[in-house]
Amino acid sequence: MQKLLLIVILTLFTSLNIFSQAPKKLNASEIYESIKKLNFLGSVLYVAAHPDDENTRLISYMSNKVKARTAYLSLTRGDGGQNLIGPEIRELLGVIRTQELLTAREIDGGEQLFTRANDFGYSKHPDETLEIWNKEEVLSDVVLAIRQFQPDIIINRFDHKRAGQTHGHHTSSAMLSIEAFDLANDKSIYPEQLKDISTWQPKRLFYNTSWWRYGSQEKFDKIDKTNFISLDIGTYYPSNGLSNNEIAALSRSQHKSQGFGNTGTRGQQMEYIELIKGNIPKDKTNIFEGIDTSWNRVKGGEAIGDILHQVETNFDFKNPSASIPELVRAYQLIQKLENTHWRDYKTEEIKNIIYACSGLYLEAASVTNQATPGETVKLNIEVINRSPISIKLESIECNNTTISKKMELIENNGFEFHEVLTIDSNQKPTTPYWLSEKGTLGMYHVSDESLIGKPETPRVFNVIFQLNIENTLISYTKPIIYKINDPVKGEVYKPFEIIPEASVKISEKVIIFENNQSKNIPVIVKAGRDNIEGFVSLNYPDNWQISPDKQNINIPNKGEEKTLIFTVKPPNNQSEGQLIPVVNIQGKTYSKELIEIDYEHIPYQTVLLPSESKIVRLDIQKKGEFIGYINGAGDVVPESLQQIGYHVTTITPEDINPETLSKFDAIVVGIRAYNTLETLKFKQQQLFDYVSNGGNLIVQYNTSHRLIVDELAPYKLELSRDRVTDETAEVKFLEPNHPVLNTPNKITQQDFIGWTQERGLYFPNSWSKEFTPILSMHDKGESAKKGSLLVAKYGKGYYIYTGLSFFREFPEGVAGAYRLFANMLSIGKENTPIKTSSTN
Repeated sequence: MQKLLLIVILTLFTSLNIFSQAPKKLNASEIYESIKKLNFLGSVLYVAAHPDDENTRLISYMSNKVKARTAYLSLTRGDGGQNLIGPEIRELLGVIRTQELLTAREIDGGEQLFTRANDFGYSKHPDETLEIWNKEEVLSDVVLAIRQFQPDIIINRFDHKRAGQTHGHHTSSAMLSIEAFDLANDKSIYPEQLKDISTWQPKRLFYNTSWWRYGSQEKFDKIDKTNFISLDIGTYYPSNGLSNNEIAALSRSQHKSQGFGNTGTRGQQMEYIELIKGNIPKDKTNIFEGIDTSWNRVKGGEAIGDILHQVETNFDFKNPSASIPELVRAYQLIQKLENTHWRDYKTEEIKNIIYACSGLYLEAASVTNQATPGETVKLNIEVINRSPISIKLESIECNNTTISKKMELIENNGFEFHEVLTIDSNQKPTTPYWLSEKGTLGMYHVSDESLIGKPETPRVFNVIFQLNIENTLISYTKPIIYKINDPVKGEVYKPFEIIPEASVKISEKVIIFENNQSKNIPVIVKAGRDNIEGFVSLNYPDNWQISPDKQNINIPNKGEEKTLIFTVKPPNNQSEGQLIPVVNIQGKTYSKELIEIDYEHIPYQTVLLPSESKIVRLDIQKKGEFIGYINGAGDVVPESLQQIGYHVTTITPEDINPETLSKFDAIVVGIRAYNTLETLKFKQQQLFDYVSNGGNLIVQYNTSHRLIVDELAPYKLELSRDRVTDETAEVKFLEPNHPVLNTPNKITQQDFIGWTQERGLYFPNSWSKEFTPILSMHDKGESAKKGSLLVAKYGKGYYIYTGLSFFREFPEGVAGAYRLFANMLSIGKENTPIKTSSTN
């Protein structure tokens, strides 16, 4: 039985992954649950800082058991984390995590909201967080979310009283939520928001606590729980054969970029929320006690409630269309409500239920998934009514043109129409709206205020179907999509995107020149339409040389790429700047890269970002030539090492053996490899033997959580959560004469200028005497952290452990990071004259 249930869960999970972009088609049980939800007028807003912070168990419970309208407000899009599924970091990672959240909400039944805050990386205190974020702007976004969503209940994921004890983003999310709780109802606060929405006062604010907040279950059991509400969120849903926690696990497993695959559980499980503001319910199991969640809460709602409760009572699972006449009656009454908030929301709910009950299928599919401004696109439109209910198609509106149809949609008789969509020549390309303008370290800039808080850019091109159902006009808006038949996956959907007529990129975002020799740099131009003709040039720093000045380009076919080679010669001394390719087509210039993000678990995405590559002339020497690299969790260190002239070979854990290792001057272990590569625990001794025999092993940061080996190093080495988040923190040399600071490059304070996001993370805090700590650093107000770079002689070779964030610095072209890493790779090799940086 358990095996059968697992198969059902995996089948559901797989189908959600592959067909996440396909339209929803509700079965009778899902329609019935939607009707129950239609009869509940209450809402819950869950607030936290990042994708993955949300409690999917509680969101699923509120949405599926309580039937409340439930949303998760994530203050950031998770741009500052790591990516376990691909190379995308920063802005592109934020796009992935945004879509992972949306996919998660499709599963657990919630909605998704954001602020403009940018996840700039780990922060130790909310004071720092709110300074970098711009507290006033983020607070205004939280207030806006409350006013728009109008939650009765707000639940914070984090404790507002733990400033400095946990991630500053986490604490800040709770602090801002508490402040916004009262401000949202004050007309004098952010009055510019009140043009289209009204003030709102939530009834209760809770903190989603647990035993981990108090250190142990035993301590938690002893605390005063007078202001606590306890909820058994382990409920079972017979309509879909899953427990609440199994649904929540499927939802959480969509956070694939963070490796948060989750196994569902069954049976009773208690969740606790602690009252922060408002009055505590007498019934400690009912979060909505004393709040009218029936149709009676809105003027004119009583009659609607009477009709819809009869629909719920009399629902025919074998013939859902039998409910349509009464649903249409309720729809008519909802249109007359004075309360615009519930009128608008419940209108969409009941329209979707009518749509599902009638088996309606309305679709507008483009023959291409991408088009350019000024282009005309053919559309295939499908309309079918799969119920005996009388439904007439009145008109189809496309391209701001209404086309009269006037036809009876006879049961199960499909109709197809062919129309043409003309894209305006001034139409902006499709891209995440928050990336359209340059922001700051802590904030995205969004000049269109109507977009603030939205999870993604609204679709511009839609088809509106005007239907007459039971003598009532009801319109349905469907975004234009693109679909194909994949030989393996079957029907696959993609969104319809607008792209520029030309895009351009340099594949390498950082190009390192280890000497003054020229390099040939490929510039790739992609055509967004047929027959583009123009020329390509490069913008570059004054003290660099580029040839030729420009090159002509002619690309006959849409989607085709052409590569042009430019020769770039660096100056003699250390220097850096930006290399920007520009395509000129009939006087119009294009300098953005079209990035396509295509993973099965989220919808296909196109992102336009400025096409810029950093060029760096390094003053660097190195020893050794052949590097073996054991990949960790999505870093780009191998490519970066190749840039400075190393021959890098990727080694899988299965291929680790004495013969393979002996070929390399050094072995580098990628970030979090000892957290993610289970096989490594069987290969650890062979790596130690490699060091003992004269090899050089560099291990980059891991976390103590989920560490798969008992012995990370050949000597005692214990990881901690120590980190230095200030990328400008002073760095002191504990052993200034150590080879790693002197050979073959003389490392100075200049080499620690220009670091990005942080100095490093998860430093060891305890190690044996065999290790030599090289550097000391700390954040403001903290003790010195000496575990960022540890070197130990082991046998004939060297073992190096580093928590320095090379994986962040290399993609940014930080010269000092390259010079220090070259020294780490060179340690133990024959001595060469010390070369001092020309910039010192």
